[in-house]
Amino acid sequence: MSPTVKIVGPYRFFFYANELGEPPHIHVRRDRCVGKFWLDPVVLARSKRFTAQDLTRIEKIVREHGEELMEAWNGFFSS
Repeated sequence: MSPTVKIVGPYRFFFYANELGEPPHIHVRRDRCVGKFWLDPVVLARSKRFTAQDLTRIEKIVREHGEELMEAWNGFFSS
């Protein structure tokens, strides 16, 4: 299961239900590109196929919506 938390433009932000043991993070996908960002602090964990320009845009989105993303993480994994 990978609940979608947010969609911004072509980017879908989500997490996997089986990742409770990891620190809070968000996955992002666009077409065949995937990435993962830690939420506190916001840092790129890994990416595949995203351009540097995409990663800069995505990091900005994660920072702008960090509180919402963290609330979604905490809400999902606390239940």
